Amino acid sequence: MTDTMLTDAAERMFADLCDKAMLDAAEDGAFPSALWNTVAESGFHQLAMPDSGVSLGDAFAVVGIAGRHALPLPLAETLLANRWLAGSDGLATIGQVQDGWIVDAPWGRAADRILGLDAERGACVVVELGEGVQVREGANLAGEPRDAVALPDGAEWLPLLEPAYAYLALARAVASAGCLARVLELTLQYAGEREQFGRAISRFQAIQHSLAVMAGEVAAAGRAADAAVDALDGDRLELEVAVAKARVGEAAGVVAEIAHQVHGAMGFTHEHQLHHFTRRAWAWRDEFGNETHWQRRLGRHLAAGGADGLWAFIATRG
Repeated sequence: MTDTMLTDAAERMFADLCDKAMLDAAEDGAFPSALWNTVAESGFHQLAMPDSGVSLGDAFAVVGIAGRHALPLPLAETLLANRWLAGSDGLATIGQVQDGWIVDAPWGRAADRILGLDAERGACVVVELGEGVQVREGANLAGEPRDAVALPDGAEWLPLLEPAYAYLALARAVASAGCLARVLELTLQYAGEREQFGRAISRFQAIQHSLAVMAGEVAAAGRAADAAVDALDGDRLELEVAVAKARVGEAAGVVAEIAHQVHGAMGFTHEHQLHHFTRRAWAWRDEFGNETHWQRRLGRHLAAGGADGLWAFIATRG
């Protein structure tokens, strides 16, 4: 399957299945089992496996499409967990180990297994969900489940052979870029349809300026995310992830603000779908490091390289 065939298939599936009713139900805690079964039957949850026949970059492209449709599943986590746990199948999710718990695990309550990541020690631990496993339910700003699972006694730690934290941060950046593209699309549509003083508000200069700012931010976010995906096989991955996560996070604030300004009161209602995307953009900017976290990491690296290193970094970027 070519990358275009893959992304077209994902676009069709997610567009057909992810409607507002499903997003509302997921926010109320109802796991979308039918959606998961369809995704799993299509093999999307195993795209990042080394023997899948699909490049890791193409797998991340599907994550971006999932973000564009606010897919209420831990697709990125399942992709990466199944990659790192060779031979794993089913619904897997990933959280971070903290004080004897695996915290902030998307849909931990519904997963078959949870991978707990300790980035500092470069290791992970796997917990199989079942009787006796303690789960604390939670949610992020967008209402997406972010659960905590207690680490069992004697849990076995496994080494991480890839930069897991960077991969997960990249997944959030890619999904956020897709989400922001959808926010822009909704805003352009609304501005073209909403009339004021006898003409569409998109014809007013102030609105046109705001839409142009939005479009620029979305384009910059998408390009930064694409550059990081292109660096997956190189030695500059973490630097490009730092740029992408920081730039997408900055764009999230600007794009969401303008989108709600253009939509006015309508955009703040629960009945409108805009909030499902803007709240995800706000929530995802803080997951796996916000823009300040990644800007500091990037700044420290570039400062250590001196003027020559800084110029080399700038001059060799695509």
